[in-house]
Amino acid sequence: MADDLNGEAPGPMATAGGKRLVTGLAVAALLVGGAGLGLAIDQSGGSATHAVSCGSATPKLTVRGTGTASATPDELTAVFQVTVTAGTAAAALNQDNGKVGATVLALFEGGVVKRDIQTTGLTLQPNYAYPKGVPTITGYQVSNTVTATLHDTAKAGAAIDGVVGVAGNAVQISSLSFSFDNPANVEDHARTSAVRQAVEHAHAMALASGRRLGAVCSLTDDTQTSELPSPIFGNSTASSGLAAPQASVPIEAGSQSETDQVTLVYELS
Repeated sequence: MADDLNGEAPGPMATAGGKRLVTGLAVAALLVGGAGLGLAIDQSGGSATHAVSCGSATPKLTVRGTGTASATPDELTAVFQVTVTAGTAAAALNQDNGKVGATVLALFEGGVVKRDIQTTGLTLQPNYAYPKGVPTITGYQVSNTVTATLHDTAKAGAAIDGVVGVAGNAVQISSLSFSFDNPANVEDHARTSAVRQAVEHAHAMALASGRRLGAVCSLTDDTQTSELPSPIFGNSTASSGLAAPQASVPIEAGSQSETDQVTLVYELS
């Protein structure tokens, strides 16, 4: 995990009584932990809610906060499709098996471990021609899809070169997608930033209305977790019969952002 996580933290806010409240990590920890507030945790429905029983007749203030944190992804998932056509089904399967086996070995040599290589698709189907409108089988096509996760993105270009070198025109790169090996790190930075923003908004609104903030009634994480990484490109032919370039395929991880939203409810006094 890269160490360049970015998140904004608001400074202290002045309350109506002239006292200053720190809206940094200490406040976020107090709200989330709820040590002095008797907060109960409810994780039903995919969101975390921290709540106490607030009187129904007590005025309440509901605020929302959004936090974003970014970091450089530290793993890359590549999907390779190896396709071979031959006169018979057995011949097509045998030839494809050889190229896929070589592809897997090239990935091993590129630093990918066995548990991070998975067969994710296999098809065998006839090819047809239509002389005089009559469907006629002309051969068979086999496609085998291999998905590999590379935990060292600096070696990804060399690993792709290795696959193209052994599979040649039979291989296509179906997709590449970056992700975090431990997304919780950047997600927690985004959550902290979201809570800080909600606290800041609550103090500003209470001050403007001439009221004081009371107990925290609830703190809810509203974020919907994304389960699938976004591909950076797809359906690209890996080799076109030209001489292989001398340098490895340039792979740039860039940065990815995680956004979190929370809802905070206070009693007002």
